[in-house]
Amino acid sequence: MTPPDRPQAGVSICVVRDGRALLAQRSREPLRGLWSLPGGRIEWGETLHQAALRELAEETSVEAEIRMLLDSVDVIGRDREGTVLHHYVLTTFGAVWRAGEPRAGSDAAAVRWVDSAGLDELPMTPGTDEIIRRAIALLA
Repeated sequence: MTPPDRPQAGVSICVVRDGRALLAQRSREPLRGLWSLPGGRIEWGETLHQAALRELAEETSVEAEIRMLLDSVDVIGRDREGTVLHHYVLTTFGAVWRAGEPRAGSDAAAVRWVDSAGLDELPMTPGTDEIIRRAIALLA
């Protein structure tokens, strides 16, 4: 498969409830098996907020209220020769839980609530733990 010739836009969302953040374990490549924030690609004609809330519902069955922009990050994967395999530009939002109990859907192998202390126990996508700690501190 030939990668696109430009970065792909995506979103992720850090939902906080009772001092814990909701994480999803990736069930697909890239980064299959790692724990990360729910999220994915933005669909044509969809706003960033709409995409984040849709991805959250699809992956976890949870509803939330977006409260803030947390970060924008590049996720770039390269092979051993340095060739770019994927490049996503993710806008990450902080949100508070509103309804629903998490259960894994679409792109998630598993979902769970984790407090700051539990982040070190999970294999995560790079930089995710820092974003989560900041969101918990701001939204708990």
